[in-house]
Amino acid sequence: MKLGEPSLDQLRIFLAVAEEGSFGAAARRMGRAVSAVSYGISQLENQLGVVLFAREGSRKPVLTEEGRGLLVEAKAVADGIDHLLAKTQSLHAGLESEVSLVVDVMLPGEVTASVLRDFREMFPTVALRLQVEALGAVAACLLDGGADLAIGGPVLADHPELERQAIGTVELVPVAAPDHPLSRSGVAPGDSRKHLQLVLSDRSPLTEGREFSVLSPQSWRLADLGAKHALLKEGIGWGNMPRHVVSGDLAEGRLCLLDLPEKPGANYTLSALWRRDARPGPATSWLIDAIRERLGACSGVEPSVSGEA
Repeated sequence: MKLGEPSLDQLRIFLAVAEEGSFGAAARRMGRAVSAVSYGISQLENQLGVVLFAREGSRKPVLTEEGRGLLVEAKAVADGIDHLLAKTQSLHAGLESEVSLVVDVMLPGEVTASVLRDFREMFPTVALRLQVEALGAVAACLLDGGADLAIGGPVLADHPELERQAIGTVELVPVAAPDHPLSRSGVAPGDSRKHLQLVLSDRSPLTEGREFSVLSPQSWRLADLGAKHALLKEGIGWGNMPRHVVSGDLAEGRLCLLDLPEKPGANYTLSALWRRDARPGPATSWLIDAIRERLGACSGVEPSVSGEA
């Protein structure tokens, strides 16, 4: 049997269906009609002379044994092309004319400010656009093409279209006002569920419906970390906050560190994220290194891995 030569587009369709788990989800990710995705898979199966997905009797396509065997090879081919295109783009582009940066709200403001101050001196001809988002909305800016570089948390750090480089962590601690019931000593297991919890919400549909260390069935969801901070100081609820944000409040008694049996605090890992098909240029690479260096020197940053909001 003479085999055909599959196209790169067919391989990308194959990978999208395998990674997303359905033709419909793959079509949405690629911005195509479901019929076009189905046709692409059929054409690839004809080219290779194998059945890649078992589709009868199942609501979702399931990789066959042959499909599983070819998936690794298809990914290797697509990765090689991505790296080739990214390298070529970098060679042609040289120094970027503009860098669009989106940072997680958990990144200390002093880190962002000092890095951007030095960036303007180091790269005076490079325009910079800055956005501040939370949780999955950070990665969404990259995937939507609205940003070149993201400094984000662990929520979508493993997305197949993104490259990731860990650069540090921020410690999150549970806090409440001094007169809050949870601020007393001897809090019993389950007491945290009896009180209002303030939770940072995600404005991105990529993680819609997902919960991140939410203990209490009573919760208020806020997209603004500053608003959450203000409510906590007013004695409205309890919640996790970056230690560097509340260190002054803890020292001066405006907030108390909670000793909860569930230990909801965590180390929130921050990573530099960029699209796999767009290798960082010189200015973008400088930003990654500078943020990593300043983050490592910032108080309240710990060298370990975990995540919460």
